[in-house]
Amino acid sequence: MIVIYTEEVTARVRYIFTLIFKEFMNSETAFTDNLEQFKASSQVKVNYSDNPVPGVALWVIPQGLLFQPGVKEMNLEFVDYRGHTCPFKLNINKCDFPFDVFSAAFFLISRYEEYLPYKKDAHGRFPAHQSIAFQKGFLEYPLIDMWAMEMREIILSRNNAITLSAPHYDFIPTIDVDVAYAYRLRGVLRTTGGVVNALLSRKIHLIVQRFNVLAGREKDPYDTFDYIIRLHKAHDLRPVFFILFADYNVNDKNISVLNQKFQHLIKALGDHAYIGIHPSYNSFRFPEKIGQEVERLAKTINREIKKSRQHFLRMALPSTCDYLEEVGITEDYTMGYARHTGFRASTSRPFYFYNLEKETPSPLKIVPFAVMDGTLKDYMQLSPQQAEEKVKALAQRVKEVNGVFVSLWHNHSLGEHEEWKGWRKVYEALVEHAAPKNKTSGINL
Repeated sequence: MIVIYTEEVTARVRYIFTLIFKEFMNSETAFTDNLEQFKASSQVKVNYSDNPVPGVALWVIPQGLLFQPGVKEMNLEFVDYRGHTCPFKLNINKCDFPFDVFSAAFFLISRYEEYLPYKKDAHGRFPAHQSIAFQKGFLEYPLIDMWAMEMREIILSRNNAITLSAPHYDFIPTIDVDVAYAYRLRGVLRTTGGVVNALLSRKIHLIVQRFNVLAGREKDPYDTFDYIIRLHKAHDLRPVFFILFADYNVNDKNISVLNQKFQHLIKALGDHAYIGIHPSYNSFRFPEKIGQEVERLAKTINREIKKSRQHFLRMALPSTCDYLEEVGITEDYTMGYARHTGFRASTSRPFYFYNLEKETPSPLKIVPFAVMDGTLKDYMQLSPQQAEEKVKALAQRVKEVNGVFVSLWHNHSLGEHEEWKGWRKVYEALVEHAAPKNKTSGINL
């Protein structure tokens, strides 16, 4: 048990202290605003106040964020600490951190800055370059995990008799199925349109390939599902497939949800992997679509759908999380950026969403991802070799803090087709490097 003293026990205080000490140290917490009671306690003590107290395991001076309701613009001050620029600088230097580490962690993990006015990108998303993590150069580091590890070391150095267990490293591979097949099950109109487009772009080889696939002489290049299952089984991994199961739209081009062969594919994948919903592009603006698509997919595979990732990573806080919670989703995997790799919430580990409008924790678990295939190739324009180095470096940083490395790939990018030639080996290297060598995961999916 860790006892925390603070002059005011707010919902924000309870949330961030419980998250850090429970998730990173597997310790229960108790809170008190009674200083004499705190001094008399025989438990491990953490002082979150301006007042020095002898014999505590950790002392952090608050900057006020955890005691303030609502969201407002702030003039943050930063301090360089252990190679990173950290917010909520303290102007005094007498406690264990030169900044309010708990306010900083809450600010980053709650995505406080995404509640403030910002300029949306072309898809209505919060852009990475507007984040403090990007601007201050720590987007690719799981800072909260690093801070929690340091806090654990400080507490243990002052309390030799106690045990605070470190979390286990884990790897969660996820696959988005935006388009299950390049040529199969597309219907006459879409097949004709594909042929016309290939003619106009003078890619005759694609027309030949299309008809070879339709005639059964060649495998569809997007049909990488058997390969994906085999690869993950070889490393004792169970991936998560997010299925776009929506009506056809300019940004939603998967196979018809009524197609029985497509439905059979999804059912077959469910024998070897977790199945989640990939809510359609416009569900961002018309949230009732999320419920419709969840219900439709659940009926197709005859099981509940509890996992979700927004198509095009379109999310708005807190509304998207509210909608997902309303339709029974318990885990969302959207927390990441399209244009940049890294840790959008400054942690690699799953956490429960905190709703700043309601000032309360949500039962919705956020599972952040660190890297997406399209980010590496299309936005960062890396070569396969450069991409392999990047994903290994990100995975290594997560391993060093016993975090959870989550990747986002697509079935079509593993098909060695057209612009994705040479990229399958990137994913194989990622899985080889990221897979835990002994499966003692603490993550419950």
